[in-house]
Amino acid sequence: MQKTEKFFIQTFGCQMNVYDGWRIATMLEHHGMVRTDNVSDADIIILNTCAVRAKATDKVFSALGRIRRAKKPSALFGIVGCVARESGADAFRRIPDLNFVLGPQSYHKLPDILQNPDTKLLNIDLGGLEKFDELPQMERSPRVAYIPIQEGCNHCCTYCIVPYTRGREISRAYNDVIRDTIHAAKTGAIEICFLGQNVNGYKYTDETGHTYRLSDLIRETAKIPEIMRIRFTSSYPTEMTDDLIEMFAIEPKLLPFLNMPIQSGSQNILTKMNRPYTLELYCDIINKLKIARPDIQISSDFIVGFPGETDQDFAETMRIAQKIKYINSYSFKYSPRPHTAAALMPNQVPEITKAERLAKLDSYLNDVQREFNESCIDKTLLCLLEGPDKTGKHLIYRTPYMQQCIVEHIENAPELTDIKITAANKASLRGKIIN
Repeated sequence: MQKTEKFFIQTFGCQMNVYDGWRIATMLEHHGMVRTDNVSDADIIILNTCAVRAKATDKVFSALGRIRRAKKPSALFGIVGCVARESGADAFRRIPDLNFVLGPQSYHKLPDILQNPDTKLLNIDLGGLEKFDELPQMERSPRVAYIPIQEGCNHCCTYCIVPYTRGREISRAYNDVIRDTIHAAKTGAIEICFLGQNVNGYKYTDETGHTYRLSDLIRETAKIPEIMRIRFTSSYPTEMTDDLIEMFAIEPKLLPFLNMPIQSGSQNILTKMNRPYTLELYCDIINKLKIARPDIQISSDFIVGFPGETDQDFAETMRIAQKIKYINSYSFKYSPRPHTAAALMPNQVPEITKAERLAKLDSYLNDVQREFNESCIDKTLLCLLEGPDKTGKHLIYRTPYMQQCIVEHIENAPELTDIKITAANKASLRGKIIN
């Protein structure tokens, strides 16, 4: 009797990588393999990687070092995704017994290594959208289905490696996206999250000359009965067009929550970052969104310690954070990345200064997040079941604002239900399901 081969996959980074990981797993299952969580038991080991910061790349190569010591001698192992594209053939030099290095638009080539296990496979071509055509559909969708609608980015921020690792912006065909959305709905999805490095820049023109935007995808997806919640990430401020803002006013399935990174509150630093919007424009967009949807809440991304950032520049970042009051944010120390202009800029900020500024910003952002969470006490929110916690004693739901809400475990818990919030802290809410 032939032994069933097993695969191990570990995903790092963004939701696009999470989606890629799901599709890789589905592809390998279609080749008769089964998933394992034990590296030493796997016949093929895949690290699905993120290169957005130096620390993320270092984590990948640290993990590779551990894996090479723990894996079976016969097991194939390699990296896919952004670190593969960033490192290229140099990855084989750093880890000589790697079997494959595949970029984020090449992982559909994995079956080639299964058919030719004695060869080394390197493919970091940017290509196009072929992987979406070649990969099999998932037979069962999770409750939250991530649907990529475009790859790459044209904005070329001076700190960002994405244009190098994922290439220039390409939007998927409108009908292909709707097909995937319908398939997800028919196989278990309740929530759709549209993905893209510049998701609200989605623009596809069909053979008749008609151009579709993200607002069109939202409008059509909302017609699907099984889909109750819609969101998208990550947004670029200048792409937040009026037709998209209007969707927050007219489509109740679109969640009242938006991640719109500002990165810095200093106009000087935004210019150095090559982010061509003014603070006035950014704030005007926020005001339009709040008029369209009064209950909307905003999250953001911040980079502190960008080359040349002065104390005054950082003070302006603190002021914009205090003005907008983001309910959830991701803030990081600037990390020089290869193939980016900012890595070569003068006046690099010392690490100790970056750490001090990050601690100050995080402290304030955490206070705002806690205040917002506490403001939800005694409110009733319609929440989506995520699954049990690690103890099995509780269930985790997500509110319309992506807060984690913890309730007591019950059998046959509803997937989408009203929960009355009874307590809150910085990290999460607690509540009771309303029968």
